Amino acid sequence: MNNSRHVPVMLQRCLDMLAPALEQPSTGSPVVVDCTLGLGGHSEALLTAFPEARLVALDRDKEALRLSGERLAPFGERATLVHAVYDELPDVLDRLGIPSVQGVLFDLGVSSMQLDEADRGFAYAQDAPLDMRMDQTTGVSAAEVLNTYPAGELVRILRAYGEEKQAKRIVSAVVREREKEPFTNSARLVELIRDALPQAAKRTGGNPAKRTFQALRIEVNGELSVLERAIPAAVKALAVGGRVAVLSYHSLEDRLVKQVFAAGAANTAPPGLPVVPERFQPKLKLLTRGAELPTEEEVAENRRAAPARLRGAQRIREDNL
Repeated sequence: MNNSRHVPVMLQRCLDMLAPALEQPSTGSPVVVDCTLGLGGHSEALLTAFPEARLVALDRDKEALRLSGERLAPFGERATLVHAVYDELPDVLDRLGIPSVQGVLFDLGVSSMQLDEADRGFAYAQDAPLDMRMDQTTGVSAAEVLNTYPAGELVRILRAYGEEKQAKRIVSAVVREREKEPFTNSARLVELIRDALPQAAKRTGGNPAKRTFQALRIEVNGELSVLERAIPAAVKALAVGGRVAVLSYHSLEDRLVKQVFAAGAANTAPPGLPVVPERFQPKLKLLTRGAELPTEEEVAENRRAAPARLRGAQRIREDNL
């Protein structure tokens, strides 16, 4: 199995970004939330680097919770693992009686475990059932999306979530093929995409199925709509001085994060006021200029880091009064 699954992306940079909020003296233990627990690499590092901190970690994947639970067992009661999607953060904190937190980390996209477990159907490089659900106990699979969605809706998904220029060609082929026999496995879809694309489109950008698989995964897991709710919820959960760090892996996620952070860092006063009242002043300070990228060394060590984009923000004021 590829060792890169054990290397959390941009780990030291994430720790450095959150450190000022987790090391500041506060009453009681600082709380840090890992919204995307996965195999627990970032969580383990947070608990190790900040021995006073208490961790709340969320994942929608029960297998991830089981494996990371074993990994984080030595930390005992400092780690609380919760089966939840990250937009459920406010409910989780409410249930745990935590009014605000000092740090929040998101490592978006598919976890290494999900890519490496062949039977989950996330990876286009190996044949597997077309599932792609991060939580296999609920929701529709990628096969159901391919077999039942109207052609127009499939084109929209491939364009919007996969930024696939050849969406119409691919969907025409899918619709034609699904009438003969429903889709069940990834290899047939990969082959269909290869056959549907013009030669020029196959020469650029790696595996030609990559964008379609990304689009299906985002649709199956509602990733962008979840993220649209989750980032503002995370900002709201931060205490003043608290920090949030977000690792994104494609431009759609990164754009959403950028928009929420920019809105929080903006002055919302009507133009022309001589003095800006407190309630209109920014509530966030941006911690990154644009998005930070992994170093060449890191990409060489862990190929999954290549598309990563890191943004951070600090809470500098309470919500509008």
